[in-house]
Amino acid sequence: MKDFKVSFCLEDSAYITALRLVAGAVCSAHDIDVDTAEDFKVCVTESVLILKGCGFGCAEAVFSGDGGVTCTVEGAGGSPKAGENEFSLALISALVKSCDIEKRGEIIKRVTLKI
Repeated sequence: MKDFKVSFCLEDSAYITALRLVAGAVCSAHDIDVDTAEDFKVCVTESVLILKGCGFGCAEAVFSGDGGVTCTVEGAGGSPKAGENEFSLALISALVKSCDIEKRGEIIKRVTLKI
């Protein structure tokens, strides 16, 4: 599968719902079981909420199916700042095979999930 990219404004929660649908479709295209797909959709949503909480105005999500399904969500624009993300990070860590967090100082700017 070639990379599938989605860019959107974090101010409109309807786009977060649409991103969940995309995550589910990518999982379906790769024959991921329903429970794992649901966990992945939760983690993609939490990743976006982390970026929104860190003050980013926009986000780009890139899905890939090479060697397992991955999603990298990166923030852009806005007024980035450190945020309280412990709960979201704990939830993500419990639900996916691997999670890579990239920070600029104390600000989370990119989350990469793999199932």
